[in-house]
Amino acid sequence: MRIFKTAAIVALMSSCSIATFDVRPAAAITLMDLIRGGRQKTPQQEMQSRQPLPGVDSMTQPQQKTVSKPLPKVTGPRYYTYKAEPLRRIDTGKLLDPVVTGSVRNGALPPMLRAPLADARQFMPDIDVRATSSVAKAIETHYGSRSDFVWIEGTGVNARAKAAIAVLADSAKVGLEPQDYAVQVPADEFDRGDMIAREKELVQFELALSAATLSYVEDTVRGRIDPNKISGYHDFKRKTVELSTFLDKMSASSDIATLLNDQNPKSEQFAALSVELERLRAEKSVEQRVEIAPGTLLKPGQSNPELANIVAGIRIKGSETLKADHAAVLAAYQGTPEYTPELVLLVEAFQKENGLKADGVVGQASLRILTGGDTVASKINKLEVAMEQARWLPDGLGNRYVFINQPAFTASYTDNGAEQFSMRVVVGSKANQTYFFQDEIQTVEVNPYWGVPQSIIINEMLPKLRNDPGYLDRMGYQVEVGGRSVPSSSVNWNGSTASVAVRQPPSSDNALGELKILFPNAHAIYMHDTPSKSFFKRDQRALSHGCVRLADPRRMAAAVLGTSVEDVGKEIGGGRNKALQVTQKVPVYVAYFTAWPNKDGVIEYFDDVYERDMYVNRAFDATRNARRAEG
Repeated sequence: MRIFKTAAIVALMSSCSIATFDVRPAAAITLMDLIRGGRQKTPQQEMQSRQPLPGVDSMTQPQQKTVSKPLPKVTGPRYYTYKAEPLRRIDTGKLLDPVVTGSVRNGALPPMLRAPLADARQFMPDIDVRATSSVAKAIETHYGSRSDFVWIEGTGVNARAKAAIAVLADSAKVGLEPQDYAVQVPADEFDRGDMIAREKELVQFELALSAATLSYVEDTVRGRIDPNKISGYHDFKRKTVELSTFLDKMSASSDIATLLNDQNPKSEQFAALSVELERLRAEKSVEQRVEIAPGTLLKPGQSNPELANIVAGIRIKGSETLKADHAAVLAAYQGTPEYTPELVLLVEAFQKENGLKADGVVGQASLRILTGGDTVASKINKLEVAMEQARWLPDGLGNRYVFINQPAFTASYTDNGAEQFSMRVVVGSKANQTYFFQDEIQTVEVNPYWGVPQSIIINEMLPKLRNDPGYLDRMGYQVEVGGRSVPSSSVNWNGSTASVAVRQPPSSDNALGELKILFPNAHAIYMHDTPSKSFFKRDQRALSHGCVRLADPRRMAAAVLGTSVEDVGKEIGGGRNKALQVTQKVPVYVAYFTAWPNKDGVIEYFDDVYERDMYVNRAFDATRNARRAEG
């Protein structure tokens, strides 16, 4: 019976669920209620508790079966068709008096460009510069209250403008697109017999370069795209950028290049991504590939003629650091089929570098990377996506934090700016994806109850319960209807489950294992232990209902609590359900990066398990089209 019970729990409910839409949370006893010995009822609740509950027989006997309604379904978030922000024309009518008459009055323009006001009014409506609403508003505000120019001087462009143009032209180095910030620069030579045309050209350039630089600043600070418009799985408060004040800074700056470059993220991770991007773009060699016989399986101690191709693949796919560490083995290898211990160590290092189980067994997962994997072009794209996503996070993740990278299936703990450890995790399946967001860890709960989400009750339990209402009773679950404990067998499972709460008490079979680490969020996602330890042996670990299962939960709990693993073990050994408060601030980043540096700064690449890079690329395309659209 126990074997059956454990297997059923593992198969059905081995983690939390992320799908909570259009379903009100069921009333359940909270942790504090348990500590106080149960929820204290109000007089109204006392009266209600004496009344029969909807869908529950007053004698707690199973009701006669009624005709079942079609099974309901709870679905998770969806991906959207990305709608980029359109550009609008800057209102030059608001700029006429300060920019033209003010400049004439204050002598900002040389005598030859001091056009009569009537002529200025004639050409100003023809000035056509387009930008996003925030950029356009900043320009209108700035030039609507000032009479000086930022980028022009005399009859041409100034040194500040030339420096800004150089930074914008080099924006590909930081993962942006130079064409987004391209500006038509007035030629040095012009027809001095038509000064009105020259003035119009210069004013057009002045506004266009202001729009380009502000767009660059906004893009590099917060990203080109709004992540929340990609899908319901993205949850970020988008950064704000004070563009009006930045125009003031540029107008007063003597080193515009430094001012603009300083707007890029300054984190070590972003710097490593930038260096890797520049290296790959400079790579001139033709891409090499190897062929390895399909179905090859090589284990330590065996002999296989395909070993030569496996080593050749490592020479091509392995990082420079890996090849340097194993230079002697690679130099000595003569293409022999014997899989020696030295070559096993080489393969294990390659597997570890690529996020695989480092067991030296060359199987399907290793072959996929050796013979295919990421091309240079796909790596460049992953870097561009990663640099965009890095802009959604704080600039500098902090000195102490937990970083979960879903495509890598890892969670790491950093303290004093250095990674202290990393462990394998299981994240949500493709049908129950883990969100991409940031939060702050607040509590470690030992010997936890598992409050079953409505999505699991409806999508997975309900089909069983309609045929077998006593199913949860036999499995040891607790059921409440309207806050009142009832047998599972007494509930009318053909009705609504909106007021039904189901939870699993602490036990060795509990879906959350020994503990869970909470960072309260709207998605009911947290880190936790699991009885399904075998899942951590898999290379592909998108298997849960959305929460993050930890391979070594006691170590993570001890780290965030600032205590020892032994102390955490003592709390668990006490057997009581207990909440331990995390007293120091510990941010947690539940992130999604298919390219990210490891603790040594080496970029690692991962499979796009949820195809989110594809949706980011679609958002890039939509943004590109919006910015290139003719007015």
